[in-house]
Amino acid sequence: MSGQGDIAVVGLGVMGANLALNLADNGYQVVVFNRTGSVTEEFIAGEAQELGIIPAYTIDEMIGMLARPRVVLIMVTAGKPVDLVIESLFEHLEESDIIIDGGNSLHTDTERRQTLVEDRGLHYLGMGVSGGEEGARHGPSIMPGGSPGAWQHLEPMLKAIAAKAPDGKPCAEWIGTGGAGHFVKMVHNGIEYGDMQVIAEAYDLMRRGMGMTPGEMAKIFAQWNQGRLRSYLIEISSEILATDLEGVPIVDLILDAAGQKGTGKWTVMSSMELGQPTTLVGEAVYARIVSSDPEARRRAAAIFDSPLGSMGATGSDEVETALFASKIISYAQGFRLMLAASETFGWDLDLGTIASIWRAGCIIRADFLEDITAAYRRNQDLPDMIEDEFFAAALEKSEPSWRRVVSGAVDAGIPVPAYSSALAYFDAMRSERLPANLIQAQRDFFGAHTFERVDMPRGEYFHHDW
Repeated sequence: MSGQGDIAVVGLGVMGANLALNLADNGYQVVVFNRTGSVTEEFIAGEAQELGIIPAYTIDEMIGMLARPRVVLIMVTAGKPVDLVIESLFEHLEESDIIIDGGNSLHTDTERRQTLVEDRGLHYLGMGVSGGEEGARHGPSIMPGGSPGAWQHLEPMLKAIAAKAPDGKPCAEWIGTGGAGHFVKMVHNGIEYGDMQVIAEAYDLMRRGMGMTPGEMAKIFAQWNQGRLRSYLIEISSEILATDLEGVPIVDLILDAAGQKGTGKWTVMSSMELGQPTTLVGEAVYARIVSSDPEARRRAAAIFDSPLGSMGATGSDEVETALFASKIISYAQGFRLMLAASETFGWDLDLGTIASIWRAGCIIRADFLEDITAAYRRNQDLPDMIEDEFFAAALEKSEPSWRRVVSGAVDAGIPVPAYSSALAYFDAMRSERLPANLIQAQRDFFGAHTFERVDMPRGEYFHHDW
């Protein structure tokens, strides 16, 4: 089989192993390599053997099994491990060969690596892949960016292994040059943090504020999954809540300390650097941080009496409305961030296309993304999703229930940082005047930072001798 491989996969963790199987399913000759040879042996002994996947036990052996241009997909932990693999490939690859990083790398690292790789006459793709184990195996959402020449060669392959949207279109499209693909995947993950938080808040409101059992909530989530909230995360939330372990709801046995791997934090940091208000994702990240120290929360709970009470007349239908409205805000903020990045880095991102490739395969896949795709098809220059006629009408209709849920949660002592942050953003964006004028006066008072005036053209600055 020497020289016949279509692609090599380096790294046989959950994502790498399943992408290799997916590629082989779609008729591609796959070569695999893992730094630990026993991992390769174990992988080959399973389904991979039936699919004709070829093991390699050194980088040199792996490269020798590939047809030209040789394509190597790196699926290792983001950061220094990616750099080490790239360095190990340099002495073996030749002009026009292609390196793909399919992990969750920071987009600035991808920019740096692309320059390094292209300087050697090679092509480089920083490729976002979403869908978890199931998606990698049967069809993920794929977000490639980097060297355009690499996309031209790999487009048929990537579209073959990608998920297919309801209209049959593959969930894989060219995102842009440089780190565009990994930036979009980062924002996807940030929105995922937001989605999980707004769902968790609904669970908390119904559990503590309405006294519902996990079984009762499972049925409500299942009902929601038949309507406008139909999505992968709502679906699995229903299944989770319906699952028992020896007669006890398993969700009640899980420690309330959420982990994170960094992409949510990166999204918030990027939003600050680009001057965009990605407040809901920020609250989702901080909510995980607060949850991660249950001992500190127990100490505080022993000191302070809880005002915890009932949500009163508020029902699950109104919680669903607050969840939906907050979800709109979360996505609107995420798409604002991508628009700002596109303008700053010259990526020319097509936001409608990005929404369309998230419709299947990825973790945030949802019917809701059809509406977002349609919004950006109506106006590709839409500056903020909440200005689209469909979403504007949805927010206006949701507002009364949304406010009742947030105020009811405050009265009951149940934290809803995502719902309240989303509502604050909605209120701020429709306020023609905010109290920032006082902040500017304070800044000028103590630091002579100057201010603009409402009766003068923008861009003219003044200082007052306070």
